[in-house]
Amino acid sequence: MGKSVTCPTCGKSVAWTPESRWRPFCSERCRLIDLGAWLGEEHRIAGPSDEGLAWPLPDQDPEAPSH
Repeated sequence: MGKSVTCPTCGKSVAWTPESRWRPFCSERCRLIDLGAWLGEEHRIAGPSDEGLAWPLPDQDPEAPSH
């Protein structure tokens, strides 16, 4: 048997082959559950916190002195 991976949603074993349409997920259902978790911000990619950062508006020059 070839390589297999574990479905990140339910833990079922999934063959890593072109025939496994939803890989690394076992099914479309598990894929959609995972997508919903990302959209609901249950999953996040770690990074620096953006709290307190002031981003300039598109029409503002970030190099201009503040008043």
